[in-house]
Order: sequence, then C-alpha cells, then structure tokens
Amino acid sequence: MATLITLATCSLNQWALDWEGNLGRIKASILKAKEAGATLRTGPELEVSGYGCLDHYLESDIYDHSMDMLFSILTDSSLHGILIDVGLPIMHRGCRYNSRAIILDGKLLCLRPKIYLANDGNFRENRFFTPWSRPRHVEKYSLPPRIQQHQGTRQVPIGDVILSLNDTSLAAETCEELFTPQAPHINMGLNGVEIFTNSSGSHHSLRKLNERIALIQEATRKNGGIYLYANQSGCDGDRLLYDGCSMIMVNGEIVSQGSQFSLDDVEVVTATVDLEEVRAYRFAPSRGFQAAQAPTYERIEVDFTLSHDNIGIPEMPTPARPPRYHLPEEEIALGPACWLWDYLRRSKAAGYLVPLSGGIDSCATATIVYSMCRLVVQAIKNGNREVIADVQRIAAFSKKLPDTPEEFCNQIFHTIYMGMANQSSKETRQRAKDLASRIGSYHTDMNIDDTFHATKNLLTQGTGFEPQFKVHGGSITENLALQNIQARSRMVIAYYYAQMLPTVRQRPGGGSLLVLGSSNVDECLRGYLTKYDCSSADINPIGSISKTDLKGFIAWASKSFDMPVLEEFIHAIPTAELEPITENYVQSDEADMGMTYAELSRFGTLRKQHKLGPYSMFLRLLNEWGGSDKLSPREIADKVKRFHHYHYINRHKQTVATPAYHAESYSPDDHRFDLRPFVYPPAFESWSFKKIDERVASLEKALGRK
Repeated sequence: MATLITLATCSLNQWALDWEGNLGRIKASILKAKEAGATLRTGPELEVSGYGCLDHYLESDIYDHSMDMLFSILTDSSLHGILIDVGLPIMHRGCRYNSRAIILDGKLLCLRPKIYLANDGNFRENRFFTPWSRPRHVEKYSLPPRIQQHQGTRQVPIGDVILSLNDTSLAAETCEELFTPQAPHINMGLNGVEIFTNSSGSHHSLRKLNERIALIQEATRKNGGIYLYANQSGCDGDRLLYDGCSMIMVNGEIVSQGSQFSLDDVEVVTATVDLEEVRAYRFAPSRGFQAAQAPTYERIEVDFTLSHDNIGIPEMPTPARPPRYHLPEEEIALGPACWLWDYLRRSKAAGYLVPLSGGIDSCATATIVYSMCRLVVQAIKNGNREVIADVQRIAAFSKKLPDTPEEFCNQIFHTIYMGMANQSSKETRQRAKDLASRIGSYHTDMNIDDTFHATKNLLTQGTGFEPQFKVHGGSITENLALQNIQARSRMVIAYYYAQMLPTVRQRPGGGSLLVLGSSNVDECLRGYLTKYDCSSADINPIGSISKTDLKGFIAWASKSFDMPVLEEFIHAIPTAELEPITENYVQSDEADMGMTYAELSRFGTLRKQHKLGPYSMFLRLLNEWGGSDKLSPREIADKVKRFHHYHYINRHKQTVATPAYHAESYSPDDHRFDLRPFVYPPAFESWSFKKIDERVASLEKALGRK
C-alpha cells in the first residue's frame, strides 16, 4: 500500500516589522494548508519579523516581539493537527540566531538555527546573526516565562537535529545552506531523512530562477527525498523583490510549483507524495555504503504521523511536471511591477509620476507601471480582496473599480514631458504623448525654457560672463554646465508637479505622488547622468536593468501588451537632448560616452561578476574582441581605460543614487550591493593602466606596428 502524505509550502508577502500583518499571513497559510489536507507546513525564512529588518536585528525589541508572535501561534488551537515549520529570529545565550521553530499541537518541539549565513551581494546576515557553527550539535534553549508556563517545561532542544516521526523522518535547512558546496541535506539524507524543508528569503534577479531550481533538483536527485522550498514574496521594505516560486520536489522532479510573481499575500503550494517512491529510489548499494559511514545526528522522537490512511480513497501522488520559467522580458514586466505595487500601497501615496523624455528608458519605466496596472486589474477580476481594498483607497477619483489597466493608470499614474524649444525634437515630444495616450496616464506637455534662461542668467548678472553651448563656440565646461541646468531643473519641476497634480485634479483626500527615476544600470555604471537631475527620484524600477534588456523588454511588450507605439522607441537613437539641435549635430549618448551600451554591459559583467580589474579585463577582452577583423589591442585598451576612468570619477554619484529595484548581478548600487570607494587615485596614473600600455606596446611590436 502506498504511504501517501500531503505536504504544504508557501509564499508569503511579509513586510519588515509588520508584526500583526505577518502573523495574520502565517496563520492564514497554516489554515489553508490544513484545508488542503496537509500534515506539514513550512514557510519563508524569518517570516515572523520579515526578512529585511537589517540593523533592526540588533535591537532587543525584535526578539521580544518575535516571542510574542510565537506565543500567539502556540496558543491558537485552530492551528493544531499539523506539523508547523516557521522562521523567526531568536536570542540564545547572548547570541542572535536566524532560526526555525518546529511546532505541533501548540507545543514547541525544537529550534533549528541557521548554520551557514548569506553574506555577499545584497545579504549581510553575519552583521546581525551568529552562525550555528557546530553542525549536528544540540543543546538546551531556555524559554521565556510565559511560553514555559504554556509548554509545561523550561527548555527545548536547539541545534541541528532530525525529527523522527511515526512514519518518516524530517530535517530542515535554511536558504543559503542549499547553495553551499557541502549542504546539510547531503549528510541528512544519508542519515535516512526523507523530507527536507527549506525556509528561504531569496530575491529576484534576472535569470536567477534557473539556478535556484537546478540546486533544489540536485538536492534530491542523487540521494532521493522530498524537498519543500518556501520563499518570501513581494517588497519587504527595501530594493529587493522576493519572488516566491515555492515548490515541492520528489527525487529531483518538480511535483508542484507556485507563482514567481504574484499580488497574492498568501499562496499555499501543496502536493501529495509517496514515501515508498523515496525508499525505492535509494536502492543503490553504493549509497548504503556511504550512509553507513555518515556522521550521526541527534534525533527528536515525535509521536505524529504525516501519512494518512488511503484505504478506499482514490488518491494518487501528484505527478511530476516540467519547471516553469519566465522569459527575461517577462521578468522585467512582472518583477518591478510587483515591487512598485507593494511600494505604492504600503507608502499610502496617491500614485506615481514619471518624466517622459521620449527615450527608451523612461518609456520602459512607464510600461512597467502599465504592467503593474495590468496585474492589479487582473487581481481585481480574480477577486483578490487585499488588492481590491487597496485600489478602493488609492484610486480615489472614482468609487467604481477599474475595468481596464488604462482606467486604473489614469487614476494613479502621471507623466510629464519637459521640453526645450531648441533642444527637444518633435519626434521625442510626440512619442511621449503617444505612449501616455496608449497607457491612459494623466499627461502634461510643457517647455522649461523660462526656468533654464532664468537660472542661466543668474551667472551673467553676478559675474558678467555668459556661457555658451559647444555648438555656439562655448567650452566643454560651459557646455556641460548648461546641460546640467536643464537636467536639474527637470528634477525640481517633477517634484513640484508630483506634489501639486493631485490638488490640480481635485483628488478626494489630496495626497502627493511618488517620482520614479529612469536611469538604467549601464548609465549608472559609467556615471552618464547628472547628479540630482530627474534620475534623482523616490525609487527607480529600472536602475539595475541593462539597456540591452530594456530594449528586449520593450520589443516583447509591444506585442504582448498590444502596444505598437513602442516600436518607435526601439529604433530611436538614444539621446539626452540637452544640447541645441542643428543641421549638422544631434546629441547621441553612445557618441558622448565613447562606447556602446553593449560594451558597457560587458564591462559591468567582467568588473562585478568575474571580479576583474582594469588589467585583467583588458587581457580577457583581447581574446573576446581582438583579431584581424575586430578591434586592435590599442582600441581595446582605450575602451577599457576610458570605462574605468569614468567609472572612477563618477563613482560618487552612486552614493546618492535613487534606490533601485535589484535585477542585475552587475549593478553598481553603492547602498547595498556594490561596496567600493568613491574617491579613487587618478586612473590614468594607475599601475594597472601602465601595465595595459606596456602590454599594448609589446603586442604592437610583435605585430610589426609602431
């Protein structure tokens, strides 16, 4: 007879420090799991407090409040009858631990602290927590007084344990532990563990899901077993979007996979599995030989049965299914859109404002907002109560729920084109107007010449000097200063409109708008933007997305969203339009930068992901870009040196950059992800540049060139 078990994992949209909200979502997920017939429920990492509390983890309140929430779970009898695995921060012997609490029928069975902490990229767990640095070690944890009284005991086990149930065995690993070379599930599986749970706080990056699924599959492909992966979803209060996609795997095969991007606050993923499939999978004598030599774990005996009596019940195990992935273009459409929705509803703002330039970056930002509106309207049609309540509060111009994305967009999204009579082309102005019309945003078209000339004339009034653009005979310094007046004026005007447009439109309840930035990751990397211009905003949904990916997204959206107007943006030459247009000159981004956006993307990848300095990057690109029909060593050297020179001198801009949605692994975000100096020695005097020059000279000599 098959030994069938129904198991549940979940994705929860938790929010840092939202104690009662987080508790409500945890309880809702447990009740949903019970309704589905599950006997085990696991949830996201640090779900009680929310993952992104950061330095709040250094405050004692976090641990006191976490125990309050744990006590509420323990004393809620509606949560009995199911084995519960919940994530929370705890204090033990003066040390802070990222931990899991295993609960059954109102009793805390044990605590399992995290062994290997995530401490790279966006993660700083070693700053807040102590790793449980003794695998398979178990000791006693002293409970708070009121939990002691409820529990009927002073202490419970804490450590790296296995739970022996009546019909199977269970053990936990947490997020980063799955990604380590010697992951805990290896020895746990050799010790007979059949069910593994993983409580995770894994954020979205483009193309990251493939890696995550491959690792989870591998966790049980060699050793067999059932793996429950739980992940947080939504914006936890920072630059990251936790992208859900909780799943259940059996022997390396997916049997259930949740949504990667969803507006649901609680999503429970269940599957019915057969323990005998695991036992049959582990037949190999070589595995048995290794199992006999594996280090042993302390076991906690639990008088509870996960499997159910299926006599007379025509139930079968959940069949395997292929993994479900989104295209990168879909990820851009969905990830930042979910992040923007969480930010908007939680900030209590009246909506968003985007300065449209007629270029692809602000176009992409506006299209992502439109994608958000599409998701919201679909959630309304699906009967999502939380979304409906938020829409009724935010979309205050009408008591009627929006039927289309365009209706909702007109209520919460405002766009503004700020042109100059001699710098802005008719084409960019028309593209901005056409895009706004298609998505339904409340659009304003204006010129800022008066503001520009008023600011420009202040210098002339004070000093008698009148600066000129380069095309009119001015110096490079004058040309740049005049461009920056326009750019920075747009930032001031954007914020002015963001504060006043709800009043102008007589929005019930008033309010103000959040300003969205539109600088992409490649511009940030090189510093090709004006500090405190309209790239300075409240948040930036594309600040970690490359120009190449943005073009791909716009091409995809033009068809998938039925927006042919986007085609015009794809073929337009990228330009800041900050210099006067003449018969012989139109400003071009790539000409100004001295490199293409594709080259910038490659520089960024080699710098961050491959960890190459200037000289190592030059050597790598010699192989990639060199050759008789490609670039010469000197041309490659010039590009590498130019990139690093501008990256160094503009690094200070990233210290004040608008908080951006994290999407790309070569992001130069100085606030969390890419910690570097912002005052560098002169690049062209550096030892790396001298070595590049020496190598170029020797190569040219070998090739017979001067």
